Amino acid sequence: MFGGPLEESILKRAQDSGRLSIVLHNVRDYATDKHHITDDAPYGGGGGMVMKPEPIFSAAEAVLAGAEDVPVILLSPQGRLFTHAIAEELSRCPRVVLICGRYEGVDERVRQHLVTDEISIGDYVLTGGELAAMVVIDAVTRMLPGVLGHPGATCDDSHACGLLEGPQYTRPAVFRGWQVPEVLLSGNHAAIARWRREQALRRTFERRPDLSARAELTPREGDLLARWVGEISPEDN
Repeated sequence: MFGGPLEESILKRAQDSGRLSIVLHNVRDYATDKHHITDDAPYGGGGGMVMKPEPIFSAAEAVLAGAEDVPVILLSPQGRLFTHAIAEELSRCPRVVLICGRYEGVDERVRQHLVTDEISIGDYVLTGGELAAMVVIDAVTRMLPGVLGHPGATCDDSHACGLLEGPQYTRPAVFRGWQVPEVLLSGNHAAIARWRREQALRRTFERRPDLSARAELTPREGDLLARWVGEISPEDN
């Protein structure tokens, strides 16, 4: 599952340049029984299978090999919701261990005595934690110094400053009669920066009002937001 996504585009270039190292470990390789079984029926009955603690502990302990202060993260729908801020937090860690949950879940002793954090990428359930792990790897990799071409590229991303990113345009200036906003062609960098900030604020207000309510705004931006709120009639709510 990991082969394609981790060997393309930015992730591939990050590994080729030595800025990122990804090592995959199959938990099944650490099972000691004849058939390398990593799951079993849950105590107390119920549907589904539960991942056994022994191979997970053995795999993690072999990987860590005495290392200290390494985050051991379980990808689980019960974890804290993955955000831009968490991606930045993990990008500052020299090493991170990701454990992919599977089936009905993992033995609770893994949560209690091995993992240091649990992360969920959304309020839904996947077949396993592999896809979630790839999402985390991708988001964190973009934060690593030198990975992206422009050093400030992540600063304007959606959620980087608490707002969604505003609209972007490129050539041609006119396409099917639809024109690029004049301010972007003006060469006035202060006006362009102000326009982009206002557009980001407007888009956030329209699509994610919960974010705009928490954003740090200048007095002028606060007045703009209040005006937009006032433009919404009771019937629109």
